[in-house]
Amino acid sequence: MTPQFKRLALIGVGLIGSSIARAARSLGVVEEIVVTSRSEPTRQRAAELGLADRVTETAAEAAVDADLVIVCVPIGACAAVAREIGPKLKQGAIVSDVGSVKCAIVRDMAPHIPPGVHFIPGHPVAGTEHSGPDAGFAELFVNRWCILTPAKDADSSAVERLSQFWKAFGASVEIMSPEHHDLVLAVTSHVPHLIAYNIVGTAFDLRHVTESEILKYSAGGFRDFTRIAASDPTMWRDIFLNNKDAVLEVLGRFNEDLATLTRAIRRGDGDSLFNLFAERRAIRRGMVQFNLDAPAPNFQRAAPETPEPPLPRPYAASGDD
Repeated sequence: MTPQFKRLALIGVGLIGSSIARAARSLGVVEEIVVTSRSEPTRQRAAELGLADRVTETAAEAAVDADLVIVCVPIGACAAVAREIGPKLKQGAIVSDVGSVKCAIVRDMAPHIPPGVHFIPGHPVAGTEHSGPDAGFAELFVNRWCILTPAKDADSSAVERLSQFWKAFGASVEIMSPEHHDLVLAVTSHVPHLIAYNIVGTAFDLRHVTESEILKYSAGGFRDFTRIAASDPTMWRDIFLNNKDAVLEVLGRFNEDLATLTRAIRRGDGDSLFNLFAERRAIRRGMVQFNLDAPAPNFQRAAPETPEPPLPRPYAASGDD
């Protein structure tokens, strides 16, 4: 493949950053990869894994002469990174990110991006519950979505170049506004994660049910759904603090729907329960046409006849550290 960018700089090499590095290297979409991390042990591990041609101590150093800079740090750290790299960015460079919230990214990063540099926020909707540079794998983005949220006056050629970069990894690219992105992700990712974290706590608080019994009798529903509660707490803290309005809006609707189910159960209203479950089952089965899942409820895991990737198949979330 002909390289699309001469130098790629990755600020942060956790799950997402290291997966980008691996994919870019294996596919030859860039000529040179430069990475950095605020953590010295992470930088050392990135060097040991051969994730980059060069590992720098600072984000500012990594950004020098880079044609594409992707910020792969928790959302709460993005403003500081943008402030640091801003003076080092060269004219015509593209700056993006991988955060799961976009309005906050625009608010925090855009003021530090100098004129002549193309700021195109992004969100690869992919991830696993694992983190760190060892967790990444090149196939993470295959058959996943990557959402870009450029400003209305963004340079169209720069947007197209970044789109092609993600498509080279096997991702499908969608363009939408930051506001719409944040509402969509509140429904599809953020609130489900919040529920997963909460149900784990609820199960633990039931002291009369021992931990061994929870583990012993947890069927696919509890085990697979709560798997996402093993995700990085720093990342999810920042997501909920920075997408507060959309999450609260979705939670309000969820609580109303949950109250309807609670009332039907309390009243022994089997007809209402059946009708609700039948309706939601049809909606869930309809998701298959969007290539979100196989018909079987296997939580997006590979089919038995398909070789397993190095780590569990991705689910719809993202972030890095």
